[in-house]
Amino acid sequence: MTTTRSREISIRHQRGRLIRDTLTRYVVGLGGVAVIAAVALIFFYLLYVVMPLFKSADVEIVAQYTLPGGVGSVTTQLVIDEQREIGVRYTQDGRVLFFRVSDGKLINDTQLTLPAGVRLTGFGHGDLAKGLMVYGRSDGQAQVLRVVFNASYPDNVRVITPQLEYPLGEAAIVVDPNGVALTHITVQQGEERSTIVAKTADDRLVMTSLILEESFMDDEPELDVSYQHLSDDMEDIDYLLLDKDQQRVYAASSDGEMNVFDVGDHEEIVQLEKLRLTEIGTTITALKFLAGDISLLVGDSSGKVTQWFSVWDINNTNMLTLIRSFDVGSQPVVSLVSEPYRKGFAASDSAGRLGLYHATAHRNLWSGRVDSDAGDEGQSGADIKSMAISPRADAMFIESADNKLTVWHVDNEYPEISWSVLWGKVWYESYESPEYIWQSSSASNDFEPKYSLTPLAFGTLKAAFYAMLFAVPLAIMGAIYTAYFMAPGMRKLVKPGIEIMEALPTVILGFLAGLWLAPVVEQNMVGIFGLLLFVPISILLFAYFWRSLPSRITHRFPDGWDAALLIPVILVSASLALWLGPGLELFFFAGDMPGWLSNEMNIDFDQRNAMIVGLTMGFAVIPTIFSMTEDAIFNVPRHLSNGSLALGATQWQTLVRVIILTASPGIFAAVMIGLGRAVGETMIVLMATGNTPVLDFSLFQGMRTLSANVAVEVPESEVGSTHYRVLFLAALVLFAFTFMVNTLGELVRQRLRSKYSSL
Repeated sequence: MTTTRSREISIRHQRGRLIRDTLTRYVVGLGGVAVIAAVALIFFYLLYVVMPLFKSADVEIVAQYTLPGGVGSVTTQLVIDEQREIGVRYTQDGRVLFFRVSDGKLINDTQLTLPAGVRLTGFGHGDLAKGLMVYGRSDGQAQVLRVVFNASYPDNVRVITPQLEYPLGEAAIVVDPNGVALTHITVQQGEERSTIVAKTADDRLVMTSLILEESFMDDEPELDVSYQHLSDDMEDIDYLLLDKDQQRVYAASSDGEMNVFDVGDHEEIVQLEKLRLTEIGTTITALKFLAGDISLLVGDSSGKVTQWFSVWDINNTNMLTLIRSFDVGSQPVVSLVSEPYRKGFAASDSAGRLGLYHATAHRNLWSGRVDSDAGDEGQSGADIKSMAISPRADAMFIESADNKLTVWHVDNEYPEISWSVLWGKVWYESYESPEYIWQSSSASNDFEPKYSLTPLAFGTLKAAFYAMLFAVPLAIMGAIYTAYFMAPGMRKLVKPGIEIMEALPTVILGFLAGLWLAPVVEQNMVGIFGLLLFVPISILLFAYFWRSLPSRITHRFPDGWDAALLIPVILVSASLALWLGPGLELFFFAGDMPGWLSNEMNIDFDQRNAMIVGLTMGFAVIPTIFSMTEDAIFNVPRHLSNGSLALGATQWQTLVRVIILTASPGIFAAVMIGLGRAVGETMIVLMATGNTPVLDFSLFQGMRTLSANVAVEVPESEVGSTHYRVLFLAALVLFAFTFMVNTLGELVRQRLRSKYSSL
């Protein structure tokens, strides 16, 4: 009876254990699947945010109607308001026509008033972001005007009201005191100075400067008007541009020749250069500024658009340089228009082919034919007479030769991004050569964003390299000694002490590194480098001295406690190195090693540099590598080491040929996890370096890592913007990198495990 009952109890226990084992297996498996699912969801979410960056532009026709205001006047400029509700058409005969974008219905028709016998002879524009327009007259005078769009909200309904303004006054401005007709003209307005440049009918290039002078008597400010003569030989000039900073005038002829004048000092005009913008036999057919007025876009008769801007050459001369080119088609480019606030533009040829491009990204975003079935390659093209792009670059006006005005909706949110921008060298405006640059923001609306991930990826690897260079030798060697040579009593003190270092918040480490360690290292740099010499030599000398002592003295210290004797040796040698540092610095480096590096070795020095990051991040990584390595070595079966020693091997031979080989999978895993920790570290890098995205492997320069960049800039980025999505791309790159490193590490670990498991 008792035996039967015991058997039943045993069976119940076995069943309970089986149920618990099964339940545990499923719970652990479910947890593993959940972890994998969470990682996959993170990856796909990052991918979801990033994918729109590489989407091409999309266009569609939303309206088409007869040219508002009739076809009797030639259009000189088209304008769209920011909300895509009101359009403006400037005509050659001085009419300013306001119409609804949706259906072309005319809202207002304003005619410029001219004196008797005076006619309009030229038209030009200034900064289109400001809406500046100018008409040249036959009497040598000019009329400057612009349209502003005022928004009001009666009954919570937005109403856009266009208004014609005269920013330099309603009275005409004298440009040529001789009264000769102005055939080509351009204008720019600043806060204190405005400039009008014009070519006259007798082939002179003249300029009028209007400087606003404030009165100390609180009177109305007055305009100081001055007239300058730029050149007498402008017979072939067909294009005239003035940059918005009113520094340079560009006068070009159709045959490809351009004259560049420096007008920054309006009292002394200098002709900077004369150059050719097209190949021999090719003519200029369109000339415009790219947003910001630094780059010139040149359309030519071969169907090409080229980008030019000034670059300092080896002779310290600022010369216009061909940067990149875009193929529009095989026919001459007839129309060219830039986006007001981005480095994008649209170009069309005489066959009616239209293309949307981005200059910095060197990217063709969309191309097709201009007709009712846009993009149908089988359609014959319709000549384009005029184009305009809205301020948000989400709409276009296209006036065709058949006097139709077509309104296009443009979906082109992220034109700035291409693989060359992200990973290649790009020649940015005002730079001397192509470079890898990360600069995501600026105070200027027409700023050229620079989204190269190369310096960030490089900074990530650089920070990890110096951290691992410091951490790996100390952690692994310390773990080997602790696990294999150290006495158990001392091990119980040392291992928990090192592992508790891992609990230190990295923000505290970064704070201490930036505010305390960096200045200390800069002031004691020779002493810090002296530690690398004094401490190892002192340890070796003490070891030699200790072995030379009689055995009756050395045997007083139990085996495994020898390391405690090195503590005073290390402290004394380190103190000696730091004490001798100032004297050595004075003798070898004139008392200023950072200055010597900069002046004599041409090595830039930053106080918060890679050395600080390496020391601090290495300190944070050491506990992880040490703990895992120590466990791997300590858990090597004792019979392996005992068998090796019994066969006559020394302790070192046993360590190198048995213990380390057997523990190598765990050691390798420890290094890989430490590397992953170093690659993903944020706060230490953020606070212990200058956080500058530079491509320099120098120990004395800072860096910016992918993780630090995301932490710094995500809070400031606009949700859904290009900047925002590029930051998510940086996070995706970091995710992919750590995933590949960990996967590779696991594969190598498994290979090592299978190779040495038979020992």
